[in-house]
This record gives sequence, structure tokens and C-alpha cells, in this order.
Amino acid sequence: MIAPAAMTLGVLAGGQAKRFGGVDKAWIVADGQSLLAGCVAQFPQSFAARLVAARSLDARHDELGLRAVLDRRDGFRGPVAGLEALAFACRTEWLLTVPVDARDLPDDLVERLAGAAVAGGDGACVVDADGLQPLLALWRAERLGAVASAALERGDAGARDLVAALALAPVDVAPRRLRNLNTPASLQDPER
Repeated sequence: MIAPAAMTLGVLAGGQAKRFGGVDKAWIVADGQSLLAGCVAQFPQSFAARLVAARSLDARHDELGLRAVLDRRDGFRGPVAGLEALAFACRTEWLLTVPVDARDLPDDLVERLAGAAVAGGDGACVVDADGLQPLLALWRAERLGAVASAALERGDAGARDLVAALALAPVDVAPRRLRNLNTPASLQDPER
């Protein structure tokens, strides 16, 4: 099995946050802490490195133990551009990606993804009760970088397409339904 020390954690926090009026979603406060701090707190493992695909460089990234990386191309703001940036900044074979607003993740998620990735080749991706969660995945960084770059060159921007192209092994956490804090109302929802 792949140990966390052989992985890089990559948080996707560089989106446009249109549903939040365009503010930098990483720094929106929920439950007394920023979304980025809450996301990172779910991963106590000792990774080789911790990265964040960010909209801009900010000293607060350093305070959270994260190295910020920016999109490699102008005009692309989306998850595939973030995945590409993380993959090219990654210095380990394996990259674990998570969206900044993901919450209620299983405690054994890293181990389950690592076990499935070894058996599945180029990585593994979470499937919950709502279906595929393409941004919550463990990828071979070099392969992800190549496939993401090719997709962006073609004008494709779907993370699901990357999962399919690399035939990532599914890690089914159903009946669990993972939560994303991706709207202002979700920040207030006691059911989240």
C-alpha cells in the first residue's frame, strides 16, 4: 500500500466561487475557521508535501503549512486547471486531491484510496451515495499532468473525463453522502 509519506496532498481552492459572489472561497469562515483550514484539518497524516491550487499567493497558506501554486495558463479557472497545476508542482509519484469545501470525509479515506490505487494502476477516486466525486482522488501525478494538459489544450474542462481517461479505481463510500460547502446556504445548513 502507498504510505502518506509517499504522497502529496493537493487542495483545490483556486476556483471563481461564483456562488459566493466571487470572493476567495479558501478564506470563507465556517464553524469558526476558514474553509481551507477546515479542509486541511481533516488530513492529519504526514504527507511528503502539502500544496494548494490557489487564486493568489497569500501568507496565510504558509501558516497552514501549504505551498500555493497558481494555474499554469491564463484564462483557465476551473478544477482541471487546478489539477494540472497541482500535478506539475507535485514532487512525489502520488497526488491526493481534495476540494477546499469537502467535509465529513471518512477517517480511513487516505488508506482506502491508497489500497485501491495500487490495485487500480493510475489511481483511485471516491464514489459516494450521489455518485462520482472526481476531485477527491489519488492520482499518479505524472499521468494526471499529461492528461489534464491535453484536456485543456482541447478545450475540455471536465474532471470526470480525467477520471475516465485514467480509469481510476472506484472507492465506494456509500451510503455515505459527502458534503461540500459550495453555497452560502450550505454554510448555515445544520444537516451538512
